[in-house]
Amino acid sequence: LRQVSDLSDFSRGHWLRELLCRGEELSRVQSSPDGQHLLLLQKSRPPTLPRVVAFQRHSIAGADLERSWQPPQPALVGLLFLQSPVAPGSWVLAVVWEHGRTEVWHFVVAVGWQLLQTLELCQGARARVVSVCSQGASLVWCEERPPLGAHSDMSKCAFRFCVCARALEVGEQGVRLGTVRIVLHNSPEYQVLASPQHVFLVPVAAGFATTSKFLLIWHPEKAEFTITAPSAGFIHSKVLRSSSESDFRKLLLGSVGLLSGFAPLDIHTSAVSNSGGLLLVSTEGSVSMVEPDGTQRHIFDLEGGPLAQGSPVQLKTFGSILACVLAGVLYLVDQNSGRLVEKEVLSMKEVHFLESQGEEDSIQLLSQTGIYSFSFSKPEDSSRPEPCLVEMVFEEACRYYQRRSLSSSKLTVEKLKKGGAFQAPVVLAAILQHSLHQKQKPAQGLQDTYAKLLSAVSLELQSYMSLELLKTCVVCAPESEVESYSRELVEQEVSRILQSDMDKDNLAYLNSVFASFPKAAWKAIRSCLQLQQNGDGLLVARATPEVWKKVLCQPQLEEVGQNGMVPLFELICASFLRFKPKWLPSFVELTQQYISSSWSYSSKEGPEGRVPLYKRALGVLARKNKHSEADDEMELELLLCSKRPKAVLQALHLLICLKQWQRVVEVAEKFSKLSPLLNKEIFITLLAEFAQHRELDPYLDRLWPLCPAELTASDILTIVLQHLPHSQEDPVPFSSEGNQLTVGLLKPLLQRVVQRPSVQDEMYSDALQSTTFPPPTPPRVH
Repeated sequence: LRQVSDLSDFSRGHWLRELLCRGEELSRVQSSPDGQHLLLLQKSRPPTLPRVVAFQRHSIAGADLERSWQPPQPALVGLLFLQSPVAPGSWVLAVVWEHGRTEVWHFVVAVGWQLLQTLELCQGARARVVSVCSQGASLVWCEERPPLGAHSDMSKCAFRFCVCARALEVGEQGVRLGTVRIVLHNSPEYQVLASPQHVFLVPVAAGFATTSKFLLIWHPEKAEFTITAPSAGFIHSKVLRSSSESDFRKLLLGSVGLLSGFAPLDIHTSAVSNSGGLLLVSTEGSVSMVEPDGTQRHIFDLEGGPLAQGSPVQLKTFGSILACVLAGVLYLVDQNSGRLVEKEVLSMKEVHFLESQGEEDSIQLLSQTGIYSFSFSKPEDSSRPEPCLVEMVFEEACRYYQRRSLSSSKLTVEKLKKGGAFQAPVVLAAILQHSLHQKQKPAQGLQDTYAKLLSAVSLELQSYMSLELLKTCVVCAPESEVESYSRELVEQEVSRILQSDMDKDNLAYLNSVFASFPKAAWKAIRSCLQLQQNGDGLLVARATPEVWKKVLCQPQLEEVGQNGMVPLFELICASFLRFKPKWLPSFVELTQQYISSSWSYSSKEGPEGRVPLYKRALGVLARKNKHSEADDEMELELLLCSKRPKAVLQALHLLICLKQWQRVVEVAEKFSKLSPLLNKEIFITLLAEFAQHRELDPYLDRLWPLCPAELTASDILTIVLQHLPHSQEDPVPFSSEGNQLTVGLLKPLLQRVVQRPSVQDEMYSDALQSTTFPPPTPPRVH
């Protein structure tokens, strides 16, 4: 640590040092954006002493800022610095009180602090501000709106809070408040924290159990809310098109059932990072970052075990470095990799972070004896391009171009870098180098063409970086958290591959993922295909056509079977059999419906041009180590769900072998309606069974109506005679056994066939029913 000030360069420096020595009485220390002013907010003080005091650096002369209040006067809620458009780099201070009164101050050199204007933030006189932040040129706050009844039960008025926003315009003519915008009404109490582009709504600890299980993220530019339960991986966004949709209960409509099953959020401390994310510290000492899109990633675990309720944790980000102070220990952690850069035991009892003007490799700390600067060495490659990532681009380009090249010469990374034939990898490498170098800075110095490409691939680049960071978290995470990180990692990997070309390498990688993380892969594929049951209990999928094509992709035969590698469809079927067997037939049926709407039935280019899907699913079933009765049932369901004639007949024969005669008749009745040809095959099969034994006799009244119209009585008798059982004994006219076929059993069928008109009769019925026969001779024309 290097001391840069002993506080003597501040106006009234001795008083500042005295106040800092009473650390237990300080509740907040804030510095102005230019670092020239310090504001100290004290806890309860005697009426004669101020509770908010401002100190100017470099002993700038002028009027001081001191404010005090005592109960029952409303308490102070927030001290906010807002940018002023009057002059570049200028700012104003907004002091917000609990009853909504807002004082706007600004500092003028040689004059000191001046009160610009006093404004009323809230519209209702009974409103009470509980939390406030500044987002751009606007104030965002959460206010309590008590019920009108004086004796109303407060437990029944839990959703009595409202989140509002209001522009604060500072001009040469003064300060003006814009109209009140209702962001969210009828909500529970929230702490509002603002980043440059978003506002995080963090539930207070004393909130209700259901509402304390998720965070809300408001995107002002899109008028969109994101509901996220980070630890559970739940993210849902909703655009509020009108003020009526800003009701808290309507916002949660459709998600309440799912959210109720999640565990409450574990938040000890929260703060906003300079990158726009929300930093959370759990009671176990785990530091994580919630991104504006609702995703969460783990950063670091503080030492010392569970945190006590009153133990303060200070958080501040400097560039890519996260600084944490807990129990007199300073932790410097690389936000991107989670690696501990520095750990320093401080001799000061209490310290406060200050803004470091233009220095990202040093931290300024305010203590009782002065201001100290702590310089640290940046982690390797934190601001320089990552060579491995750039090398990966050229290596992947080599494989891509080599597969499509007609030349026999081998393409190398060096040739790609030197030669000008392939510009795509060179451009992408330049974009990556620039974007990684400018992680926290706006894009500058990049060619216009490259800048357009950077904007096009920015989302993919962010996804890749978050994926790499997640991999780092998996490596660094304790054993108890590896499973949750692995599940998130597998989901991102499966989603990434389903958006890429399903070549041999990607398929082999998917096989290894499904083998190593079967449960996580199952959940990932459910998420990617958006599989769920509707209100009728039927399985539905909302996957895009591109994802379906990847699922149905069937590689060349020589690529399959190497080292046990199987296509993706078979991998998914195996997951269904392991974790949700009853969904497998419905999934096969869903897949067939997609095929029928995308390819013609006889198309050889379609995924069923080689092997039907039901046969591929049956192949997975046959590879199971142990065969059970449930597998017989599954085989039946797979055969029947295909609705193919051969599969239906195979299922019928399987049911006959199992002697399930009730289901035999039910299948016959259901599938005979599909086609006349299948109807004929089913009826002949059952007629042959009827001729051999008496098991179908109780169902003859349901069996005979299935007889096809083209079968005659002689055809029926021929089929029966061909399938009569052969007896070793001489036939006798009257057998004592009751299992032989008699004419009486066949009589109803034969009568039905004889009495109905033949096909030929129907063909000539119109002519036979004519009023005159033969028709009259046409008149002769002379």
